[in-house]
Amino acid sequence: MSEMASPDPEGVDGVRMTWNVWPRTKVESSKCVIPLAATVALIRPHPDIPRLQYAPLRCKTCSSALNPFARVDFTAKIWICPFCYQRNHFPPQYHAISETNFPGELYPQYTTVEYILPLSNSLNPSPVFLFLLDTCLIEEEIQFLKSALRRAIGLLPDNALVGFVSFGTQVQVHELGFSDMSKVYVFRGSKEIPADQVLDQLGLSTPGRRPHKASTGVAGAGAGGLPSSGITRFLLPASECEYTLNALLDELQTDQWPVPPGRRPARCTGVALNVAAGLLSACTPGTGARIIALVGGPCTEGPGAIVSKDLSDPVRSHKDLDKDAAPYFKKAVKFYEGLAKQLVSQGHVLDIFASALDQVGVAEIKVAVERTGGLVVLAESFGHSVFKDSFKRVFEDGEQSLGLCFNGTLEINCSKEIKIQGVIGPCTSLEKKGPSVADTVIGEGNTTAWKMCGLDKSTCLTVMFDLSSSERTNTPGAVNPQLYLQFLTSYQDPSGQSVLRVTTVTRRWVDSTVSSEELVQGFDQETAAVVMARFASLKMESEETFDATRWLDRFLIRLCSKFGDYRKDDPSSFTLNPSFSLFPQFMFNLRRSQFVQVFNNSPDETAYFRMLLNRENISNAAVMIQPSLIAYSFNSLPAPALLDVASIAADRILLLDSYFSVVIFHGMTIAQWRNLGYQNQPEHQAFAQLLRAPHDDSQMIIRERFPVPRLVVCDQHGSQARFLLAKLNPSATYNNAHEMSAGSDVIFTDDVSLQVFFEHLQRLAVQS
Repeated sequence: MSEMASPDPEGVDGVRMTWNVWPRTKVESSKCVIPLAATVALIRPHPDIPRLQYAPLRCKTCSSALNPFARVDFTAKIWICPFCYQRNHFPPQYHAISETNFPGELYPQYTTVEYILPLSNSLNPSPVFLFLLDTCLIEEEIQFLKSALRRAIGLLPDNALVGFVSFGTQVQVHELGFSDMSKVYVFRGSKEIPADQVLDQLGLSTPGRRPHKASTGVAGAGAGGLPSSGITRFLLPASECEYTLNALLDELQTDQWPVPPGRRPARCTGVALNVAAGLLSACTPGTGARIIALVGGPCTEGPGAIVSKDLSDPVRSHKDLDKDAAPYFKKAVKFYEGLAKQLVSQGHVLDIFASALDQVGVAEIKVAVERTGGLVVLAESFGHSVFKDSFKRVFEDGEQSLGLCFNGTLEINCSKEIKIQGVIGPCTSLEKKGPSVADTVIGEGNTTAWKMCGLDKSTCLTVMFDLSSSERTNTPGAVNPQLYLQFLTSYQDPSGQSVLRVTTVTRRWVDSTVSSEELVQGFDQETAAVVMARFASLKMESEETFDATRWLDRFLIRLCSKFGDYRKDDPSSFTLNPSFSLFPQFMFNLRRSQFVQVFNNSPDETAYFRMLLNRENISNAAVMIQPSLIAYSFNSLPAPALLDVASIAADRILLLDSYFSVVIFHGMTIAQWRNLGYQNQPEHQAFAQLLRAPHDDSQMIIRERFPVPRLVVCDQHGSQARFLLAKLNPSATYNNAHEMSAGSDVIFTDDVSLQVFFEHLQRLAVQS
């Protein structure tokens, strides 16, 4: 439990690993069962990270940056790279270094430093926000959207450039630079429009001009001035167009095309995104730009459609996808993959805010959001706090700000025995080959560099490693006892400044054939659980007949038979070292979670849950898999409770945090007293406080989090109690209800309980 209790398990570096000591060979690493992986919170703020006002020194062979692990010869003014052992001379500006006077990047505690790079010829690193608004909505939803947009525009920094596109049956691009009357360019919603044609129709193309490809080099490499002159008709600084935009929103109506009975409205989301990307292709390369799409229903018109206009055709379900009975799915995914490619080459981000009672196509659009590093929020209505508060957070400043950054690239250097299989998370492979690229690919692979058009304070990527198969490193004394990994993240921060963050970490190699004790002590069970969840989700999406439950079970049984203590064929003798003791419970909850049991959810919800699982830090992702439960009662302080139906009691309040929702659950007696109004009587102040405490704590959770979770307040035996019961271990079901204490609850399920699960696990792990 030690690492769980420490206030900040990610430390200054923001790096966590499944194993904190590594076996030497590929064979030994496969015996560890859980893969070698690291999660990196790329730009997480930390007060102890120094900012240096110059560029880093790079090794001339492997181009890793100078770091505290380099061996330095102060008299000869030489440093030896820990990755490739190359000897590098210090340049003249380092001539004064000595044992007592050395630069920031060599201080032993500065394993992470940030370099502030000079802005290249940048006149105006203004971020661009292009709002894309669905008008096939009922009047009430349009009103919610308008007020959210007005608030957002008021919060934008004055220099941010704003554009506005609305869409329904057709796409309307609004010219904001012409305020005397509203001027709109209309595009037909039924067929795909190439970027150069979009520019032609908007009058933005110059003869012989090609749409820009953004540089894929260091962030800000092409961060030029304002976009070409014509585009300022469509993109204006927020301070100049607030009045025009508000007037435009006043006039905006729901889509005017008649919808026959029994039909869905014609909504051309795909073409609208296609036109928005085309419009942004006229910006100078390196401009940080986001398309913020507000979508209220499924695309039914043109490319990217996910369902027909006929209401009797249901929107695809997981069963349809499994049986290949979703006629639109593959074609739509292919279209959004093309859109993703275009946006990545331009360096632009796609954010989706979807609010609807049915699905809108997040499962299809996911590829474009994830590869550009965009945000995604799914709510039931544009009037719901999940949408309203999340949307506001995107534009807020100060403590609440998400810290939206642009044009990111990540490069990874590693010791020569280590190979990179790929990255799981919101990024795109830059196909940069090198000696450390592994043969097997997991996620975005075949590269040592990745692009993130958008990233923010909470972006966290998972890197999957492998070891080179050669055994020659085993000659004693021939190798460094330490392994090194370096993560170089370059990006443009919200103020337009180019920053390069360099994190260099080291871990020890161990010979696990001699002793597995060190290996066991170095296992991080929380990180391992999250990595397994991400890996299983990825396989569920990419492999047709993949059975996640059996796959996870096999991993768990192998892990327990490798690292458990037991006598062969005697389940009662089985014990697990504390370093592993929480892992089976994580796997039990993962098997029951929305990541593996997809049939309770729509494909849109599943895509949404997985996108967040893949981009959040370990502590947050662990809560998605295994929610936290806190109990409040009269006779004790609030305390963590077991995630078990036995934690329910008539005189208790429970607070469940399952990341996507926060549930306040009142036991029967508490609910009765509250309904009788005891909390309003002066002699029952303690009761009033008891009722208030979980609300205060839930507000703290909600304030910290993006997207804003749904708050559910419910009572025992009430209809909303299912939000809690679905997450609890069913130790009491209708089969054994007679053994339960009074006032607790039972769960009507045939699922096995954690106890039964653990008994099966012990039996299988000790089998000879």
